[in-house]
Order: sequence, then C-alpha cells, then structure tokens
Amino acid sequence: MSKPLAIALMAMPALFVAQRASMGGADISVSDVALAAAFGTAVLLGHRPYSRELRALLWFNFGYQFATLITVIVNPYLQNTVEWFHAWLLISGALVVGWAIGRAGYAKWAFTAMLVAGCLLAAGTVIWGVMQYARGDFGPVYPEIPWPMHKNFVGTALAFVALIAYVHPPWAGLSTRWTRPALWLLVIAIVMSQSRQAWIGLVIAAIVITARRGGQSKLLILLAVPAVWLTVSMVLEQLESQNRHNSMFQRLQWFREVYAYWKHEPIFGHGLRFWYVDPTLPYQPPQAELEVVASAGLFGLVAFAIMWVGFIVVLWRVDKAYGTLALAAVLSRIVQAQFDLFWAGVQTSVPFVIAGICLGALALRDSTVASLSSDIGRVSPVRPRGLSRPLPYDRAVDRPVGGG
Repeated sequence: MSKPLAIALMAMPALFVAQRASMGGADISVSDVALAAAFGTAVLLGHRPYSRELRALLWFNFGYQFATLITVIVNPYLQNTVEWFHAWLLISGALVVGWAIGRAGYAKWAFTAMLVAGCLLAAGTVIWGVMQYARGDFGPVYPEIPWPMHKNFVGTALAFVALIAYVHPPWAGLSTRWTRPALWLLVIAIVMSQSRQAWIGLVIAAIVITARRGGQSKLLILLAVPAVWLTVSMVLEQLESQNRHNSMFQRLQWFREVYAYWKHEPIFGHGLRFWYVDPTLPYQPPQAELEVVASAGLFGLVAFAIMWVGFIVVLWRVDKAYGTLALAAVLSRIVQAQFDLFWAGVQTSVPFVIAGICLGALALRDSTVASLSSDIGRVSPVRPRGLSRPLPYDRAVDRPVGGG
C-alpha cells in the first residue's frame, strides 16, 4: 500500500468523533473532516478499477443524488447545496474509503482501529453509567467520558463496532481472544445507553447474520430478550404517564408537524437542511423517510427507497464470507433510522465504510486468485522427444501426465 493511503487508515478512529471542528466558521464535525481527508487519499491513491459490486452501490447512490439535485435547484440556499455534497460524501465517499483500505489489504488494521475506538467510547459509557447508578439514577446514560455524547449517538455508533466484533470475519485476521471481551464491553455499554434504535438495529442485524450462517446464535437470544423488554417496557411506561413531553409523545407530535409541513411542497420538498433556514419547522425530523420526503419531496423519497432496496439486494448477493458483515452494518443503519435521525455524520458514514472494506477485501481475494491462476497457466508443458503433441498437463501436480 502506498504510504499516503495510511491517512485513510488513520482516519478510522476519528470517524467516531462527532464533536464540532472549527474550520473557517464552518459547522462540521471531526468525523466529517476525517472522512473528507480519507476520501481524498482514497480517490488519488486507491486501486482501480472498482469492483462490480462497489460500482452498483455507487450508481444507486448517484440516482438518489440526482433526484435530490432537483430540490437543490428549486430551493436555492447555501445549506441546501452544502448538504447535497455532504450527503454524497457520507455514503459514496465512505464506500470508496472503505474499498480502498480493504483492497490494499489493510482490513485488519482498519477494523482494529474501529474496535479500539469503540471500546474507548464503551469504557467511558460504562464508567459514567456506574457513577450515575451510584447516585440512584437508573435512567439512560449520557456519557461525558471521553467527551459529552448523546445516548442515541453512543448506542448506534457502538452497535456497528459490536457487529465487527460479533462477525469477526476470518479474512480480517481478528483474534477472538480480544474480540469476544470487546463484544461484551460494547453490549454492556449499549444496554446502559438505553438506546432503543441501537438495540433494534443490532437485533435485526444479528438475525440476518445468523440466517446467512445457517446456525443458531446464543448472542441473538442475549440481545433479543433485553431489547424487547426494554423497548416494550419503556414505551408502555411513557404511554401510561400521559406526559406530553416524553420522547414517545414528542415524536408523535413531531411526525404530525413534519407531515403538515411536507404538504406545502409535496413533490420536490423544502430543501436539504431546511430547518436551518425555515423557522416553521426548526428541527431535523427524527425518522429517515420523513426527513427525506420533507427535504426532497416524493421525488426524493422514491429515489431513497430505490437506493436502499438496491443496497440490500447487491450486498445480499455478495459472497457470504465477505458480504454478511457489510449487509448487517448497512441494514442495521436503515433500521435504526426508522426511530431517529438518518443524515447524521458518524451514524451514516461508519456502516458504509465497513461495507466498503468488505467489498475491497473481496476484490483483493479475487485479484489474488486470478493472479495465481494466471501464473499457473503460463507454465509450459514439457514435450519429450519423439512425441508430435505435448502430453496432457496436470496442474494439480504441476507437471505433464506421464512425463516422468
């Protein structure tokens, strides 16, 4: 691998930092800066050509970007244009970054960096949670270590890392001696965060992984029982409280407001990041399809649905050894986004980086196999004296049959 491509590899831990970076007055996150730097090096120094699977994913994302370009034209304001490029970076940019790393043979180091970053966040969550429990507060944990984080951010981000530890694909060379304890630490932190969307996304991903492996999973039961219990009990508690300010009733109110707002611009929407400029609805809709339809209208929503169906179909058809983790990470993200924000830097980019790494590693394997086959094919068969034709060639033993 070219040394400058190490910039993309070193960006892996920074992908989990959602804190804002001050750059010329622009409101961007450290994760966005890291992804942009990694994308630049991946484009300039990554291997070509891209694999068929990666090209398919990039084309599906291009279709969505083309559809949302219309809302950028119809609603001309700066945040709309900036977010159009940002959204493209979060999916296509992340795929290219992951693919370049995986194709260069550095999947192990990328996944290791992600696991270390995830365990650091998980340890901070557990420590902060223990301190909170000691005060008699058993509510959701909003960790302040190593920096302040929302419970839904830390829960969903750690869920992706937990998938890496759970699958630990053999081709990545990860040792189960430390991925297993890392998985337990991550799961405990997710439980303490009480992020319902993280749990649901993780359970769905675990079901897919188990189905593709054709076996049973103790972890699936471990995840499903607390996930169902936490989700049902918390929803029932909020409904019974009749507190109009809790998360359940608040979300229902937001859904009604977004629906009423969308009806004013049903076809092409109000523009990406409309809540930055329109005081009518000054918040990001907390559900993927609602955000897309309010931002890009029905035109954008159809393209969004086609994009996601395309993603799932393509990744489902990939060799299971490489495609299972990619499919689980991407599917987990769209499931999470049914209950919370979708276009959020870290939560959107990380699963696509993981998918890109898997596809890049698959391309590396295919390239290696093709190269070995080509080398064997170039070996010339031996023609003993007195024979007008070469002897049949047996590649299994690398010599002509009967040639001594």
